Amino acid sequence: MSWGGCLCLQCVREKEVGVVEDLGEFKRLIGEGPSCILWPLQSVVGRLSLRVQQLDVVCETKTKDNVFVQVAVAVQYRVMTESAYDAWYRLTSPTSQIQAYVFDVIRSTVPRLELDQAFESKDDIAQAVLEQLQSVMKDYGYAIVNTLVTDLSPDHKVKASMNEINAAKRLKEAASHQAEADKVRQVKAAEAEAEARYLSGLGVARQRKAIVQGLQ
Repeated sequence: MSWGGCLCLQCVREKEVGVVEDLGEFKRLIGEGPSCILWPLQSVVGRLSLRVQQLDVVCETKTKDNVFVQVAVAVQYRVMTESAYDAWYRLTSPTSQIQAYVFDVIRSTVPRLELDQAFESKDDIAQAVLEQLQSVMKDYGYAIVNTLVTDLSPDHKVKASMNEINAAKRLKEAASHQAEADKVRQVKAAEAEAEARYLSGLGVARQRKAIVQGLQ
C-alpha cells in the first residue's frame, strides 16, 4: 500500500524566499509566487525577507582621554538569495550576531582615539565596522549593504563642559574683534585729528603769508 499525499499550493510574497522541509529535513527553497508542495509530508517551515533591513546599535565605550561616549551605528543588511539556506539554518539570531561584531569593532577602535579625533573619524569607524561585518556575515548568508555612525555622544557632563569651552572661546573671539574694532576707530580718529590740525596750520600759514604780502 502506498500513499502519495496531496499537492498543496503555497504562496510566497514578493521579495521573500520560503524554506521547505520534508519530514524535518531540508528539501528546497521556493521563490516568490505560488509553489506546490507534497502536504503533509512537506511544509514551508519559514520565510526569509530579501529586503534591505536596518539594525540600530548603540555601544558605550571610552576614548583614549578617558571620556565615556555612546556610539550609535546603523547597519543595513539583507539575505543573499543564493545563500538563504545558510541564513535560515546557520544563525538563530542574525541581529544578535551583528550587534556582537559591532560592539567588538567599536570597543577596539574608539579607545585608541581621543574625543576630538573620534568625532573626526566617524567615517573611518563606520568603514571598520563595514569591513568586519562583510567578512564574517557572508558565511552566514547575509550581505552588509552599508554602515553609518549616526551619533557619537559623550557623557552629559562632558557635553556641558564642551559647550562652556566653546562659549568661552566665542566670547574671547568676540572680545578680540571688539578690541580690534576699537583700535581701528581710535587710529582713524587720531588720523582725522592730525589731518585737521595740519589743514588748520596750513590755513594759518597762508593767511600770514597773505598779510605779509599785503604790507609790502
